Amino acid sequence: MAADPKKRPLAHGLESVATLLTSVEETPEPIPTVIKGNIPSWINGSFLRNGPGKFEFGESRFNHWFDGMALMHRFHICDGQVTYSSRFLRSDSYVQNLEKNRIVVSEFGTLAMPDPCKNIFAQFFSRFQIPKATDNAGVNFVKYKGDFYVSTETNYMRKIDPQSLETKEKVDWTKYIAVNAATAHPHYDREGATYNLGNSYGRQGYFYNIIHVPRGEGGTDGADLNGAKILCSIPAASSRKPSYYHSFALSENYVIFIEQPIKLDLLKFMLYRVLGKGFHEVMSWEPQLETVFHVVDRRTGQLSKTRYYTNAMFTLHQINAYEDNGYLIMDMCCGEDGSVIGNFTLENLKAAGEEMDKVFYSSLCTILPWRYVLPLEVKEEEPNDQNLINLPNTTATAMKTTTGVFCTHENLYNHDLLEYGGLEFPQINYTHYNARPYRYFYACGFGHVFGDSLLKMDLEGKKLKVWRHPGLFPSEPVFVPAPDAKDEDDGVVMSVVVTPRERKSSFLLVLDAKTFTELGRAEVPVDIPFGTHGLFNEMG
Repeated sequence: MAADPKKRPLAHGLESVATLLTSVEETPEPIPTVIKGNIPSWINGSFLRNGPGKFEFGESRFNHWFDGMALMHRFHICDGQVTYSSRFLRSDSYVQNLEKNRIVVSEFGTLAMPDPCKNIFAQFFSRFQIPKATDNAGVNFVKYKGDFYVSTETNYMRKIDPQSLETKEKVDWTKYIAVNAATAHPHYDREGATYNLGNSYGRQGYFYNIIHVPRGEGGTDGADLNGAKILCSIPAASSRKPSYYHSFALSENYVIFIEQPIKLDLLKFMLYRVLGKGFHEVMSWEPQLETVFHVVDRRTGQLSKTRYYTNAMFTLHQINAYEDNGYLIMDMCCGEDGSVIGNFTLENLKAAGEEMDKVFYSSLCTILPWRYVLPLEVKEEEPNDQNLINLPNTTATAMKTTTGVFCTHENLYNHDLLEYGGLEFPQINYTHYNARPYRYFYACGFGHVFGDSLLKMDLEGKKLKVWRHPGLFPSEPVFVPAPDAKDEDDGVVMSVVVTPRERKSSFLLVLDAKTFTELGRAEVPVDIPFGTHGLFNEMG
């Protein structure tokens, strides 16, 4: 029987990645690396990375990959040489777990159990207390007003010294604006302001809030989010079952929030400590529901009166968004099954043999790049059920209906992408092309449960360039533009590469972004676990 051209090949003999999910030691003082090949001398700064690095305290272990204690990494690059350092985030969660030598702060997939030293009545009643949000900010490095922070998806961030990786002030969003949490994926405009997305809930209902933080010079002793404001509040379709979100899209004039049918059951959330369930277990994928695109003018805060929607789909990361002749173009990494988030338990990730091949990997939906095109002006006299898009070179559609504008996507790939398992962790030449028309993006290919290749997509012809070597697992690729760049892809792509095959054999990979060939690597003589997100701090 011929293979389905819309599906990736079935997994067979996937390599165990269990060693990439074990706790490591920090390396607080910078150590030299061994350079192979050539690291361009014009690169001058620090590649900062974040992710989980400690998965147990005493006899208690975290259940989910997201739960590991945040370990920050710094590759400092100067004159073709690279040093490496890392430090655990001294979050309250980390410190308290360390002091008690057990998990005492609940995380995304791990519920902290009552203190065994308490009497049985105290243990029982402690289950009825809503756990405090964690400040284990292990998802990303972000910037506000020129200062660096590490962030997760709660109301807490931590300010960080980007040179020493020292943990600084704990920042609570609720002290500045009325939100209960914020994403770890803010956007930055060319004026130096930062946009983010947070939620709030109370007697009036549940709201998704567009956050605006004005520009600033940075370098202050304490955290400075003064001047932060809520640009727009969007009521949830269901106050009792709001949508999970991980990021959002930004164009030159609009902020776009994607309300998708991954639902958080607030009643279960209130009871989840009593039920003994982790946070991810109170989320549900509800494919009978639609996905809604909320479009907000980022200068006035006005929410578009047009309701843009599509079939149920799932997205964690957006690639880019821009405007073109009265249309809003949104490129995103999308899938057809949003239950994938809860599947990344450490038990699943450490599986081997058929458990990994068929039971876990083959059950995951393939994430692929899709394009949606939204007509920004929809007139009442427009007829229903006719495509409103007349842009050339797109197969995306937008049909006016009695309930809004129904959108279908264009596939931003050819079938060869399926050979690499689809893609995630997209990045572009953000400095110069975010919120503007662009041609290239970079991502990890997912022929395994972790990224096992690096991909460059040329949207002119949807052509792929690939870096892939058996047993090597690269992290999210980050583009750094060359100082004399003339073309969009003049620069380098950086990625931290880890392998389960040999200890202390991780390296920083530097690719020529144009040819997608290796320029050099900086080999690190310590173990590095698989991480999440990061950024390049120029002149750091």
